[in-house]
Amino acid sequence: MYVSATFVALWIVGWLYRDKLEIENVTEKYVFITGCDSGFGNLLCRKLDGKGFRVLAACLTEKGADDLKRVSGPHLKTVLLNVTCQDSIQKAMEWTKKEVGDKGLWGIVNNAGYSLPMGPSEWMKVEDFHKTLNVNLNGVIAMTVTFLPLVKRARGRIVNVASVLGRVAANGGGYCISKFAVEAFSDCLRSSLHHKRQRDTTRCVFTALLLFIICSVLLSVRRDIHYFGVNVCIIEPGFFKTAVTSLDPIEKELYRLWDQLSPEVQASYGDKYLDKYIKIQRLIMNGICDSDLAKVTNCMEHALTAAYPRTRYSAGWDAKLLWIPLSYMPACVVDIGLKLVMPRPSKSV
Repeated sequence: MYVSATFVALWIVGWLYRDKLEIENVTEKYVFITGCDSGFGNLLCRKLDGKGFRVLAACLTEKGADDLKRVSGPHLKTVLLNVTCQDSIQKAMEWTKKEVGDKGLWGIVNNAGYSLPMGPSEWMKVEDFHKTLNVNLNGVIAMTVTFLPLVKRARGRIVNVASVLGRVAANGGGYCISKFAVEAFSDCLRSSLHHKRQRDTTRCVFTALLLFIICSVLLSVRRDIHYFGVNVCIIEPGFFKTAVTSLDPIEKELYRLWDQLSPEVQASYGDKYLDKYIKIQRLIMNGICDSDLAKVTNCMEHALTAAYPRTRYSAGWDAKLLWIPLSYMPACVVDIGLKLVMPRPSKSV
């Protein structure tokens, strides 16, 4: 028992020590970030710029790019990018290639995202799913595949922003689907790029020979990293106050979806269903959405600066205490929880 407890304690100490080790020469490293007009991407750009990174910020609008440049240093550069357009992605890659030269690209952060519409899947048309998937999934794949040669050259990092809703499908529409797919794509990418490399060994002197052996084995064990030295990290934010969770556009889309339903489908839900749905949604979003975006960008920063980055990062109290634990529970638990929270259609069985 005491040996097991000591082993666990040493493992925790070793993990914490490795987790705090950082890379060197960040002023020579280039990081490309998508979705920098606002939210997580905008804040991450400013934080990395302050640390000395050469930040290449991709914005969707000229206004977003101009606003970011006004609050950043001279080493931050912007480029206009639409992740749903391959021509735009290719132009951004060519521009990046000229910027980084032979050094390659240390990191790419696939942060650009889109959430609308969110609501009951029956209310949506196929086009509604495509709109979200084109940004959140196809955009991530296209960006990663196009920029991968530059990342391989630097033996750098690929940081993909998923979501806790890529663990638990809590609403309809394309958002949860896209985030589940980003998780899978990232895992597939990691497995195709990893290789074996010897881990550094830290030697400690213990009074007991048995404890010395345990520690040596613990800290010298080999682990998988990447064939080409490329690390793939997944960020799983909980609910935060960003454009993605803004209630006005979400509710506007819900009304649009409701208005396009046939009278038969509307009758199956009942006249009061939409109002109840919006009321519950407001209550949940106002209750759990966190305004501290740094909780997410700190995870992104660690993925880019740590000598040994983690595979997954869960950001936010709701992610750690609610969504991640729920993802390991039987599906019936999630189903029951959603049934208790969400309104019941008038003609449900």
